[in-house]
Amino acid sequence: MRPSERLTYDPIEGRARLALPKGGRMVVWVIVNVETWSDTDPMPRTVLTPPAGGIPAPDVPNWAWHEYGNRVGFWRMLRSLDRQGVRASLAINGQAVADYPQIAQAARARGWEFIGHGFTQKNMQKVEDERADIRATTRAIESAIGVRPRGWLGPGLTETWETPDILVEEGYEYVCDWVLDDQPVELATRTSPIVNIPYTQECNDVAMMLIQHHPAREYFQRAVDQFDQLYQDSAESARVMALVVHPYIMGAPHRLRYFEHVLQHIRAHQDVEFWTGEQILDWYRQARPTPLSSPEHDSLVVS
Repeated sequence: MRPSERLTYDPIEGRARLALPKGGRMVVWVIVNVETWSDTDPMPRTVLTPPAGGIPAPDVPNWAWHEYGNRVGFWRMLRSLDRQGVRASLAINGQAVADYPQIAQAARARGWEFIGHGFTQKNMQKVEDERADIRATTRAIESAIGVRPRGWLGPGLTETWETPDILVEEGYEYVCDWVLDDQPVELATRTSPIVNIPYTQECNDVAMMLIQHHPAREYFQRAVDQFDQLYQDSAESARVMALVVHPYIMGAPHRLRYFEHVLQHIRAHQDVEFWTGEQILDWYRQARPTPLSSPEHDSLVVS
């Protein structure tokens, strides 16, 4: 299916109201991305251009730049989340579970949710066998925490034409790649629908710091502005906001405090919850006006 065939246009204006428990207005979820970068392949991203151009091998400065995040930046970020009492969702490459076991153990000890994020940090279109990659990721996470992941985030939000179909067939219940709404939506697959939970490209440190080259304080300003607008929007119906961080970016010494200041700003609102992706999924299944098994939703399924 083409992406446009997986869902119908449904503007948020006039949509049936979504209500959160106890009079809540908004949910914010924090996604920490932990990845494995091959030290023999071209780097997924770079901070330093080789002086003679080209793609060096090994690319020590750029590999080490990312590795700093998992050796140091993650732990700095973890302390901020602990101080603010936020339970995050860990989007992790399957290989990273074995490569960085202390990170997986720390997340598990805090009850974080684990989200499949590809087996390595490689575009899903470049993976030789997509189903095998998804299965290997699932096994790696299940072996670490004892339960299968329910959510999936493609590396770089990448998908093939079949990714949602394969995810459902492999037991996944939600995906994060479709950044097109402030509420969960359902995507058609060749079997049964899969829920997409709002993710973000705007409040994402990759976009702000590495692509747009903003100073570190931009993360705070943009996240607070986005939160304040969504909070206003949520007066009549619940909204979901994502905050996306990577240890090698927001875990850097000059950036981390801006991330924690965002958490403090949000925590000052008593009617806003910090949830994980699976908590959002379970709430949405109960709160949505039309059950997933209704004829309306069944009509979206393409055989």
